[in-house]
Amino acid sequence: MDAAGASGDELSALRARVAALEAEKAAAPPPHHRVRSFFSALLIVIGCVLVPLGIVSTWTADLVGDTDRYVQTVKPLASDPDIQAAVATRVTNAVMEHIDLPSLLEGVAPDQRPLAAKALGKLGGSLQSAVASFVHERTQDVVASPAFETIWTDANRAVHTSLDRALTGSDEGAVKIETNTVTIDLAPVIDRVKQRLVESGLDVAAKIPEIHTNFTVVKSEDIGKVKTGFALLQAMGVWLPVIAILLVAGGVLLAVKRRRTLVAAALGVAFAAIVLGVALTVFRTVYLNALPANVSPGAASSIYDTLIRFLRTSVRVYAALGILIALAAWLSGPSRPAVLVRGLWHSGITATRATADHAGMRLGPVGPFVRRYRTWITWILVAGAAAAVVFWPHPTAWVIVGITLVLLFVLAVVAFLAEEPAEAPPAAQPPAERPPSAPA
Repeated sequence: MDAAGASGDELSALRARVAALEAEKAAAPPPHHRVRSFFSALLIVIGCVLVPLGIVSTWTADLVGDTDRYVQTVKPLASDPDIQAAVATRVTNAVMEHIDLPSLLEGVAPDQRPLAAKALGKLGGSLQSAVASFVHERTQDVVASPAFETIWTDANRAVHTSLDRALTGSDEGAVKIETNTVTIDLAPVIDRVKQRLVESGLDVAAKIPEIHTNFTVVKSEDIGKVKTGFALLQAMGVWLPVIAILLVAGGVLLAVKRRRTLVAAALGVAFAAIVLGVALTVFRTVYLNALPANVSPGAASSIYDTLIRFLRTSVRVYAALGILIALAAWLSGPSRPAVLVRGLWHSGITATRATADHAGMRLGPVGPFVRRYRTWITWILVAGAAAAVVFWPHPTAWVIVGITLVLLFVLAVVAFLAEEPAEAPPAAQPPAERPPSAPA
């Protein structure tokens, strides 16, 4: 008996070992699954890496290649106090560097010289500081007036158009490549301000000669790189984010467990966008700390924030879209929280439909039609929401959230229409009549 019992125990242990090995073998993924998983992960990683580059390339091509877009971006800067103060200081310094006060006053008519001297004398200090103060005050009045917005818009439109021509090599325009630098001639801007100064009462400003102030854009050793990079951005500005999304989508389709992979890929896209947003914030600090001492930090920060405004918007859009897609994929999964959320959703729809049915609502043939084609209707609605996101001109994160809420509402309506109608309570039966009793 002992030998038989020992033999039985060994046989049971052997069977258990064989069963464990078979379970391990069944749990181990086949070799082709491992290959699919590797290439799926590779495609998703490359796509996520390209997402920030795609966002930047789209922003750059959109801002540099579209004059109207650029002007629309920088237009609010005309009313920025820091920009107005910096422009007033820049114009005042440029004008004062080219003013020869004795020569200009000699050109004033003899009968007007006492009035000019009296007006300048009221400002106090030396003649140079008096004229500088007067010029600065009048310039501040100009940049604070509505006319400055027109001056600012026209100047930026001319500068942007010329810069685009210089970078593409089609026509230099006002942008000149001289002495190993690319410079922008701001003489038209200063001339407009000088005219405003004359209108403000500074008659001697009419004697100021034409002033050419050049703003250096790019050094000569980088001109070739800038042109090459600009041409590459023009070619890839729109397609690079599309390629990134297609790579991520390909990785999801190639994966063995697609739902779980979709959640990870969507969160990866959102994370990549958030990393770009953090990089923009860090670079802002580095950029402001590296400014020369003669540059206004307030004006520089305003310009930086304004130029990357739409870039930050794109970052928020990609982050919001990635999080929403990951949430949707997770809610469609088998986890207990996801099942609970779906159960609450279905219970709410069912209760609402039951209340409507008891209130006498009848859908006629609509209900059966929606129930029959519910899957097609759902995919059409999802495709429509995706198309709205893709074709919306410069969407924001709030646009993405709004489209998502509208989609959820429409899906709730579809679920309501597709719900089986509540069964009507059985009608009360009248009491059966007792048969007449036989006569006694």
